[in-house]
Amino acid sequence: MELLQSLLLTLAAAASAIQIGRARRRYGETDQPALFSAMLAFILAAASGATGLGGGLAEAQQWLERATLLLGLPLLALAALTLARRWVWSRPNWGRVVLGLCVFFELARQLGWSEPYALGLLLASALLVIYAAVLQWPDRLPSGAGVAAGVLLLLMLPIPSGSAIDNPLAGAEPLLLAIASPLLALLLLRLPGSTGEQQPTAT
Repeated sequence: MELLQSLLLTLAAAASAIQIGRARRRYGETDQPALFSAMLAFILAAASGATGLGGGLAEAQQWLERATLLLGLPLLALAALTLARRWVWSRPNWGRVVLGLCVFFELARQLGWSEPYALGLLLASALLVIYAAVLQWPDRLPSGAGVAAGVLLLLMLPIPSGSAIDNPLAGAEPLLLAIASPLLALLLLRLPGSTGEQQPTAT
């Protein structure tokens, strides 16, 4: 089952990264940093799935899974937010976002707050995706895809150890992310972006 989940995640995330990469050529310069950040997130997810297919790569897989959770998914959520709200963030600003996520991750690790930090970050990311999707209503396709993707991210929430409740889907995170990846790509490519006009989707 773990191999199947890793395979599905690798294929779905890689396909989503390729779709975003191809579509970037049709967007203006102001939207490029957001789309690149989203593509980077899908590449991280695909890499984490790929390492799960090979033996002896457990340490690399764990590192990439953490990078996907604590860097990739927040970048996806912020890309969706900026494109949905037609905000323009410069490349240096996106660089500061990446640096900030890395700094806060290390700070949480040093303070022993890694589990609640991961929970809060993924919860915020899922809610931002849902918010970006709701803004597209009454366009049902991106709204439905984004809400569904956000719900799938909520189902991935890492419940801290020792909590009174457990996540019944613990261990199925690669499968949930594999299902969410094409939905997230669809949402991103149907968002208006900074131009205020509907952007074309990749063919």
